[in-house]
Amino acid sequence: MKKFVLFILIAFLSLAEARVIDGIALIVEGEPITTAEIRAIQTQMRVSKSKATSLLIQDRLQKSAMNDIQIDEKVIDAKVADIASQNNITVSKMQKVLKKQGTSWNKYRSNIRDALKKKKFFQTNIRQSIPEPTQDELKIYYRNHKKEFVLPKSISLIEYSTPTMKAMKAFLQTKNKKGVKHQRMKKNTKDLDATLLQSMLQTQNNSFTQPLNAGDRFISYKVLSKNGKTTMPFDTAQSAVTNKWKQQQQSKALKDYFEKLKTNADIEYIRR
Repeated sequence: MKKFVLFILIAFLSLAEARVIDGIALIVEGEPITTAEIRAIQTQMRVSKSKATSLLIQDRLQKSAMNDIQIDEKVIDAKVADIASQNNITVSKMQKVLKKQGTSWNKYRSNIRDALKKKKFFQTNIRQSIPEPTQDELKIYYRNHKKEFVLPKSISLIEYSTPTMKAMKAFLQTKNKKGVKHQRMKKNTKDLDATLLQSMLQTQNNSFTQPLNAGDRFISYKVLSKNGKTTMPFDTAQSAVTNKWKQQQQSKALKDYFEKLKTNADIEYIRR
């Protein structure tokens, strides 16, 4: 349930629930930040007090900037259903998992609402400021970050196939192999389609990839192990290089945006 857990973590900056233990450290646009929150971010992200404070200031500024953004409940419902589907569980099962983790359903929906607000905010205010990269920029990024493009040489798998998506979803939920064809195999990463490779790389060992439509059947792979290491050549890695470059530029653009916003923001330091 890697994606499921990751999605919860994505929104945590705006949802820190540390109790007020040592009081308020600062107030940003009328929103308090406590010393307990700062310590919690330091621990969770393994950053300095200064960095944790900056992240929380950015979080409060973003909340203030997102006040007018509305997310329809139907959009949240659709996102919940999509997350459940990606993790091969039902929505009711997801509710039970969250309850065991100590997260209420209302809080989880609030997490999703905030994450969707942030996405909409980014698309509206930040994305247009990021230009498309040139080939030279991508090649420079690739040369300077080759370690980011190291892959396993091969992946050991079990391929499961069914005639319909309904049968595949039933298998992934129950793991009942009746009527499901399966075979063990080992794939060299250099021979894999880029989309399938990315899916396998994102799947933890002993977990299943998302179902794929192969035309005459539906396939899901259970990833057993990822073996060896190899560096992708630039031509093969170009799509991944582009994504990494954009992530870097997005982080920089977001930081610049809030640094400018911060200069005119109402920030009151109570204790440092």
